[in-house]
Amino acid sequence: MKGVQLIEAGNHKIVLLELDVNFVVSLARQLGFECKAEDTRRNLFLDLSVNGRQTPLLLFDATDPGNLGWFSRCQFYVDGSTSAVMQTPFYIANQRDRSGRALPNAIRVQIVKELPSGFRLPGKQALTEQVIYAVLFNFLNSVLSVGVAVCGGRLVKPLAGRTESLSLRE
Repeated sequence: MKGVQLIEAGNHKIVLLELDVNFVVSLARQLGFECKAEDTRRNLFLDLSVNGRQTPLLLFDATDPGNLGWFSRCQFYVDGSTSAVMQTPFYIANQRDRSGRALPNAIRVQIVKELPSGFRLPGKQALTEQVIYAVLFNFLNSVLSVGVAVCGGRLVKPLAGRTESLSLRE
């Protein structure tokens, strides 16, 4: 475990997450993902895929009334206009094939490592690296088994649930 630092520059305070990339990759692999990581100064990028999975990852369109059952049980919501996973330091994106179609068994996750000092996770949990690891584990598990709601926007394409209305809009 590396830690969390508070950086001050004048009136600005930033929390810097120092994540253990090997630990993050091992979390993803524990859940069955193949994971490639790219660590930069401000972000950690994860290219995640599940080969051999018969069903798509559970990203569904929260605006479709046919997906109400999914929406009622999910723990995580993605703002489809910004690709932010709400109340987390994560952003997601679809991975695409050569023709531009979203791959049903793959996503890209960006973990922001520089956060405003007032950033709060759900339940006003303290921002520690252990909590970030736990939230990431729960998020990835939700993508596999519970469901994650994509709310509006066009940046993230839903992969599961009722998707036939999407093809009519595009």
